[in-house]
Parts: sequence; C-alpha cells; structure tokens
Amino acid sequence: YIGAYSLIEADVKEMTITIDKVISEQVKGSDGRNEECVVAHLKGQKPMILNVTNCKIISKIYDTPFIEDWGGKAITIYIAKVNAFGELMDALRIRPKKPSTKPELMPDSNKWNDAVKALANGPVTMEQIKTKYNLSAENELTLFDQAGAKSSK
Repeated sequence: YIGAYSLIEADVKEMTITIDKVISEQVKGSDGRNEECVVAHLKGQKPMILNVTNCKIISKIYDTPFIEDWGGKAITIYIAKVNAFGELMDALRIRPKKPSTKPELMPDSNKWNDAVKALANGPVTMEQIKTKYNLSAENELTLFDQAGAKSSK
C-alpha cells in the first residue's frame, strides 16, 4: 500500500492522484490479523488505506459520504506528523480542498500539435501552456524539441 514513505522515496512534498475506486476489503495487518478497511485504489499508484480522518476529508470536499461516488475524483496527498501509539509518526493525509484539475498534455492528445505550433510561432510561452495543462518533464522537452524543429523550417 502507498504510505508516507512513498512520497519520501519519490522526493516530493505532495502528490495529486485520481481515485479509480474505493471499496471495503480485508487487509492483513502487521500483526498478521485481517481487518476490514476502506481502500482507495488509485490510478498509477499502489492502493491507499483510508483512515477515518482521510475518509471525512474526501466526503467533505466532494460533498458525498458514499465511497462508491469517490471513483474518478482527484485528491492531493501529503505527509503530516501525527501522534500515534504514543509517538510522533509520518502519516499520509489528504488536503482538505479539491486539487486543480488541469488535463495532461501528451504527444498523442488532440491539443499537442496546437501547442507545438503556438510555441514555435510565438508569442505563447511554455509557462502559458503549463497554466492550462499538466506536462511531465519528458513531454516538456519533447514539446520544446518539436517546436524548435518547426520554427527552424
């Protein structure tokens, strides 16, 4: 399951992810016993066990207490220090607001060629494109390369 260590290993302070589905399922604890838990299955990540606090936050930001309604919703997770079992520990928490939901700009998307042309011909900048779209570092370089090749033709 995803945990605070996942963000530490990825060297990120927070991560916005989309919930695929949320179900109640049996989870084997560190003591070997099975426990019924609410588990969010996430797109592109390991599942996340949702505690009561995180369930309340999702319920509040999306205005529904029904876990069946949470699929397709975006959440932003971060690491918080919490008192648990008599000591201060790292825990995953969900930001209490909806994350901004910009679409991902990908080379195979309809808007990619428009972005290449706009960047090549100006006056559109990469910063302006990134205000409307999420763009991975790799795709940003690809976009620059394609725009540069187009502007030199």
